[in-house]
Amino acid sequence: MSDKQKHATAYWKENLKYLLILLSIWFAVSYGAGILFKDTLNEIKVGGFPLGFWFAQQGSIYVFVILIFVYVRLMNRLDKKYGFDD
Repeated sequence: MSDKQKHATAYWKENLKYLLILLSIWFAVSYGAGILFKDTLNEIKVGGFPLGFWFAQQGSIYVFVILIFVYVRLMNRLDKKYGFDD
């Protein structure tokens, strides 16, 4: 296996690790906060609305957008680390 192939394999493994972590966070927020822990979170009010409702309607979307920016930042660092930032 050439050195370039080793770098590409390591790059892809690290990319998949980032994807799994970020998608797990998004799943936990959207499914966990919006569905599983809805009743507990509904005891807290945000802007007059129950927090569980807020997460189900808007919170998971906000978290997803934030995770997109985090992913871009992580990938830029990863590109520089492995020399794919041409």
